[in-house]
Amino acid sequence: MEKKITVGLIQQSNTPDREENMLRLKTRIEHCAEQGAQLVVLQELHNNLYFCQTENTECFDWAETVPGPSTDFYSKIARQSGIVLVTSLFERRAPGLYHNTAVVFDKDGSIAGKYRKMHIPDDPAYYEKFYFTPGDLGFEPITTSIGRLGVLVCWDQWYPEAARLMALRGADLLIYPTAIGWESSDTAEEKERQRNAWIISQRGHAVANGLPVISVNRVGHEPDPSGQTRGIQFWGSSFVAGPQGEILWQAPSDVESVHTIEVDLSRSEQVRRWWPFLRDRRIDAYDNITRRFID
Repeated sequence: MEKKITVGLIQQSNTPDREENMLRLKTRIEHCAEQGAQLVVLQELHNNLYFCQTENTECFDWAETVPGPSTDFYSKIARQSGIVLVTSLFERRAPGLYHNTAVVFDKDGSIAGKYRKMHIPDDPAYYEKFYFTPGDLGFEPITTSIGRLGVLVCWDQWYPEAARLMALRGADLLIYPTAIGWESSDTAEEKERQRNAWIISQRGHAVANGLPVISVNRVGHEPDPSGQTRGIQFWGSSFVAGPQGEILWQAPSDVESVHTIEVDLSRSEQVRRWWPFLRDRRIDAYDNITRRFID
């Protein structure tokens, strides 16, 4: 049975003004809806600058409860626009306990579900372990009026296990809100290797699971508040891939982009018939996959 949905992607360059960031997103979400979008996906931690470049306890003041002020704001937009909306928020679960959380709204404005980022990086300029507790909700697709969304977040995109578990639980597509970019001292060749690896990894998840992938990254330069590095140049390049890893659309690496595109979810059925990877999995031989290292 044919099932097509129209997806809106918003690749934005953020400023220190949180309210301005949110109002620009509102305008762009509404534009996507006017263009026929049924699903709109935002980038990771889209309300603020990417604050994880440094370790600063004052940044915890930006975290919010879920439900809370931001969910009220985006719920209203989803309801008024009649869309399913994927957001990415800094969740305050309890005093001293915080998560990097994707919250999904259905077209009636209700919270369809949330996903707490499972894989947390701790690299120079990406000090996320200081801020975020690893997720504890597992890899569970979120059921919405347009299908089951396999929502993962940024660093999760390097882990085939996460994509596979979402697929095995019946996700109709994989979605990755993201914030990733270059450190400016890297060579041009190294920058391109990194960006290509990021794209290839997610296209591989599409192929291995026979599912479309939607990846939305932020764009533009954000300075390091500590002055220890030259900041991050977020490389944009948001994209949509089909179930054979084919690129259906890709944003530029250096400018903001708002785009809507039709995605045919029914193609997954045919692709999985041609390439029955799920059928041929040797589930009897994978016990060691849960070990840190086999030695």
